[in-house]
Amino acid sequence: MERRTIGAGALGVGAVGLGCMPMNWAYTGSRQRGDDSLRTVHAALDLGSSLLDTADMYGPFTNELLLGRVLRERRAEAFVSTKCGLLVGEQHIVANGRPGYVKRACHASLRRLQTDTIDLYQLHRADPEVPIEETWGAMADLVTAGKVRALGLSAVGARAGRRAGQRAGARTGLYDVTIRQLERVQQVFPVTAVQAELSVWSPEARESLLPWCAARGVGLLAAMPLGNGFLTGTLTPGQGFEPDDLRARHPRFTAEMMAANQPLVVGLRRVARRHGATPAQVALAWVLGQGPQVVPVPGAKRERWARENAGAAGLRLTAEDWAELAALPPARGSWD
Repeated sequence: MERRTIGAGALGVGAVGLGCMPMNWAYTGSRQRGDDSLRTVHAALDLGSSLLDTADMYGPFTNELLLGRVLRERRAEAFVSTKCGLLVGEQHIVANGRPGYVKRACHASLRRLQTDTIDLYQLHRADPEVPIEETWGAMADLVTAGKVRALGLSAVGARAGRRAGQRAGARTGLYDVTIRQLERVQQVFPVTAVQAELSVWSPEARESLLPWCAARGVGLLAAMPLGNGFLTGTLTPGQGFEPDDLRARHPRFTAEMMAANQPLVVGLRRVARRHGATPAQVALAWVLGQGPQVVPVPGAKRERWARENAGAAGLRLTAEDWAELAALPPARGSWD
């Protein structure tokens, strides 16, 4: 698999990463099996998908513990990315960016991951009660101490901007908050990567965030590149989701909106048929085509999906394909 450069630190990773969150967090709990997840991680590494993305809040903590079981055997083959800054309660999630907490969280993640160093340590969300410079300074201290190799920031996403009242079709400005945060922390310690949603149905990061990253040699980890599974073409409008699945409450996963957005899947299928590929592989190839510093991080909890995703690195879209994908209608949701 080709390698991609992430940020100013020139950290080479596989073209397609592996998002580990679905293995035991946010998606259907009845389908989460530890042995299947372990096989998925091993398969991803076998295929050169070296970037393994997790966070201490996934589980919470159990996702890092699962990865640790693989890393104790195959640490040299993996690029480990984890996050801090969010605490999970019974019915809520809160930010904690206090410097002392950040350092304790890092040490706890190192223990769970069974490693001495985290390749990319990301701030999941800024704490509104703590200046982001103080949080970032504590993270920079971890680099100095050799506990972390590079720092990243998770973006305040476009969906949040839409829910806050951004009008339909108004994409500019959705990442203004994130860019302001990036400008501030860059004065403290270099940003190596930003993680943000980027996909055929959520392309907003291309408007301002991706150009900001490209101009500064900062990598972009494309979260949810398969639209939470919708762009795989395996979901049926009205199929329903288990109560613990985040899609059960997501405005784009109502029966009405899934039906309204089917033209996106139909378009991906048309392109996929020309290449003997799958809609998911076309969706990932679209993300890969956004720039050499972009690494899609699709979630997967089955070995066959990890293999399918990794195969997208070999798919070369033609000019006809790009034109057809560009002509697809924008995705709709209840905020539109």
